[in-house]
Amino acid sequence: MSLSLDLALARGAFRLDVAFTAPPGLTALFGPSGSGKTTVIALLAGLVRPDRGRIVLDGETLLDTDNRIDRPTHRRRIGVVFQEARLLPHLSVRQNLVYGRRFVARNRPEPPGLGFDDVIGLLGIGHLLARRPTGLSGGEAQRVAIGRALLSHPRLLLMDEPLAALDAARKAEILPLIEHLRDGAGIPIVYVSHAVPEVARLADTLVVLEAGRVAAAGPAATLLGRGDLGPDRAAQAGSLLDMTVAGHDAESGLTHLSGAVGRLSVPRLDRAVGASVRLLVPARDVLVATQAPVGLSARNVLSGTVRDVDALREGAVLVGLACGDATLTARLTRASAHDLGLRPGLPVFAVVKSVAFDPQAIGAGRAPRAVEI
Repeated sequence: MSLSLDLALARGAFRLDVAFTAPPGLTALFGPSGSGKTTVIALLAGLVRPDRGRIVLDGETLLDTDNRIDRPTHRRRIGVVFQEARLLPHLSVRQNLVYGRRFVARNRPEPPGLGFDDVIGLLGIGHLLARRPTGLSGGEAQRVAIGRALLSHPRLLLMDEPLAALDAARKAEILPLIEHLRDGAGIPIVYVSHAVPEVARLADTLVVLEAGRVAAAGPAATLLGRGDLGPDRAAQAGSLLDMTVAGHDAESGLTHLSGAVGRLSVPRLDRAVGASVRLLVPARDVLVATQAPVGLSARNVLSGTVRDVDALREGAVLVGLACGDATLTARLTRASAHDLGLRPGLPVFAVVKSVAFDPQAIGAGRAPRAVEI
């Protein structure tokens, strides 16, 4: 299924005017607080009506203000997961889960999809069914909220910063579940976040919002390498790579990955040899050398050539490095780029510390492929 929308809304000083298409997979709405991400979610769900707009899901028009079409929220078949679980406190976990399913069954034949037992098994919440929401941890409550949304048999799943209220350990529990939904459930997802590691790990498509407008939209691997998408983007730019687990070194505590960029070592991953992984290489953590470095603690040294040098504000540059059949992005000062004489075609070495990789940004990948940034 694909989603297309064109929406405009004015509320006081805030103006929203966005249009984009979300292909199958997970589309991340990314941007600073106040950019309009949550408003887009509310408009898609039918919780807020735009001043003007059109929403089409899988060829069906859900909203068209010009033609006076406005399918109500309960008939859009869109599941929503908020920052807070928003479970009904007087109901048990089982009752919260079946609440949405009961509503679907009462109004129309239940469509094919994940059944109750499938969702319970996927989320690992069978032991929670008799509890009340007040007895759940934050991660458990969010699992139940995801299950409730899935059991409404949605054609589209909206997730509004579902990990924002969780600590690192709980995030580590939920992220693989979202990856599984992205890859195996067949439900398109629109995911709101302002966290680069989450976006890098999960997103197929990225829509960058700034002040109520779309600043950029396209493949996540392409946009994450750009440094011109807002004041903080240059510092957060990086290279998104799909790689394969080549082996583990128990003594050093490292996992060795292979892919189009070459071979990389990262902190030990709980992944089988041969598994596909996706990881973000932050541009700020990539060093550039014009000679093969010696006596260096960094484990990852890749040979390549300079592809391009883009000047940024505040005396910085982003340097695209062609390494193997992929590209790494490095963020350097202009002075460093000048002193090294960096120019397209120059042979160089890219250096990355193993500890530079954020475990939260390493997730399940698809078939390994070269990623051009």
